[in-house]
Amino acid sequence: MTEMDNRYIDRDTGQEHPTAVALINEFIKRFSQKVSEATGDSVMFDPLDGDGYTSINRGSATIGINVIEEQGVLLFLSRIMKIPKERSTEFYRHLLELNFLATSDGAFAIEKETDTVCLRALRSVNGLEYAEFEDILHTVATVADEWDDKLIEEFA
Repeated sequence: MTEMDNRYIDRDTGQEHPTAVALINEFIKRFSQKVSEATGDSVMFDPLDGDGYTSINRGSATIGINVIEEQGVLLFLSRIMKIPKERSTEFYRHLLELNFLATSDGAFAIEKETDTVCLRALRSVNGLEYAEFEDILHTVATVADEWDDKLIEEFA
């Protein structure tokens, strides 16, 4: 986004987008093309819906991609599990230890309304490049897919 207006610029192509949603939809389309090329299959991920949301599955994890337009923020979110009723102190400590290095750009967090543990990454859309979008998506997907089953097995 430039300081003079609300346009978002794709630095790779120079294309201007009027909204954060439009820019992220372009990135999702590009990601679909890259996955299609890599797999040899035609893959098309859904664009963001009217609420600025779509999801992508990887292994056992579902990664939500959310644009919060009024804040100019991109949120990647993967719900992992409900907070366990037993051994909660041990569980919280384990999550904090994982947050130190094992989650890379992601972090475990708690969705207060549902008592659900999520892995999330938050980034301003302003200045976001496609390579960074893909890197964060890959990181959240990899970490969520790795740790969802492990945490459920150990604590659920």
